[in-house]
Amino acid sequence: MEGRGRQRAGYAAARGVCVLAAAVALAGCSKPEEKEVEAPAPVQVTAVTQDTIRRIVAGDGVLYPLDQQNVMPKPSASGASSPVQKFYVNRGDHVKTGQLLAVLENRDLKFTADSNKGQVDQAEANLQATEGAAIPESVVKAQTDVEADRETADAAKKVLDSRQELYKEGALAQRQVYEAQVNWAQANSALLTAQEHLRTLQAVAKEAQIKQAAAQVTAARGQYQSAQAQVAYTEIRSPMNGTIADRPLYAGDMASTGEPLFVIVDVSRVVARVNVPQGQASAVRVGQPTEVAITDGGEQLQGKVTVVSPATDPSSTTVQVWVQIENPGERLKPGVSVHANIIAETFKAVPVVPASAILPGEEGGTAVLVVDSNSVAHLRPVQLGVREGNKVQVLNGAQPGEEVVTVGGLGVDDKSKVKVIDTTVKESEDEDENQDENAPPEPAAKGGKDQKKEEAKPKGQ
Repeated sequence: MEGRGRQRAGYAAARGVCVLAAAVALAGCSKPEEKEVEAPAPVQVTAVTQDTIRRIVAGDGVLYPLDQQNVMPKPSASGASSPVQKFYVNRGDHVKTGQLLAVLENRDLKFTADSNKGQVDQAEANLQATEGAAIPESVVKAQTDVEADRETADAAKKVLDSRQELYKEGALAQRQVYEAQVNWAQANSALLTAQEHLRTLQAVAKEAQIKQAAAQVTAARGQYQSAQAQVAYTEIRSPMNGTIADRPLYAGDMASTGEPLFVIVDVSRVVARVNVPQGQASAVRVGQPTEVAITDGGEQLQGKVTVVSPATDPSSTTVQVWVQIENPGERLKPGVSVHANIIAETFKAVPVVPASAILPGEEGGTAVLVVDSNSVAHLRPVQLGVREGNKVQVLNGAQPGEEVVTVGGLGVDDKSKVKVIDTTVKESEDEDENQDENAPPEPAAKGGKDQKKEEAKPKGQ
């Protein structure tokens, strides 16, 4: 019984101690609260630097060959299709301009050409015979008439001369002299007419015959050349230097007009047809350098703009730009997807900050937090220029050498105290722990935040 009484007395004493402690706690809570001091926000900073930045117009596209031609059979005179007699190249072969690629069935056309060649030879022989031929029958008769009229005129002239002598001697009457003069005049006129007729026959007859023979030669040659052209159409030759990209037919298949026998491409250089936003296309010019990357993670290539489309694609609201790229070894294949960065403009030695330093301004726009030497952050509105990757050009609002917040700036008020965290300190401590304790101390390395600030200042300051 005594033990139980003592246990109850201990419980009562403990209960009293708890009540006293609670009362003291309540009394402490009734005192006025003390104002807590807000700790400075931890931030990371970097210096505004002077650097080169480029205006990049980016777009995606596909590689195409520099040139491509579909080689089709030309229509024959009859319009009928011809089978392929023989192929001389396969897909993947390199060909040169004028190289024979295939021959269509052409034996009937060759026979026609040979026949036409014979007609040409015959017409040319006829022309030569006409040019050296004897005088025609009408010309011979005209010559005979001229000779007869000449003899008549000569006889009439002799009679006239004789009578004139006799008249002078007084042995003949003057009337007979007049009659002789009339006869000679008539005979001489007939001679002149016959001579003119002969000259006309000689000129016109021979010229007409020669012209007729020459026309026959021309017609025969035209038929022969047409037949030769038909034979030449059956010999398919390469129109350019390149590579056979496609050859859909086999020997014996019908070569139809309008269906290509070969597709030849020139991939010594390739063209990336890139679609860029229409709002940025105004900055793109022919000749601008371009960085082209294969979208599957391939190498980065260098090219230049060769064509800027004058129109916008209404379906995609983009402008197509052609970028030409050298292709040594023909490693790049048409049809590959690429991403292109067109370097539209380059700015050198301009103020640049990381993109993470850009914050929303108080009244719209953009701003940065500039930290002064007293670790006070000042929210300063800035006007931005070109952005390239993680770099942003600052047109005004921040000067090279000033420190801007890159991490922890969101929520920091203007003129607030901040705590600058130097991320290089931890790295330096880790390096010091790894050094040998007995090793002599190394001289302080040049650089650090102060040196970065000095390097970021414009030259001449």
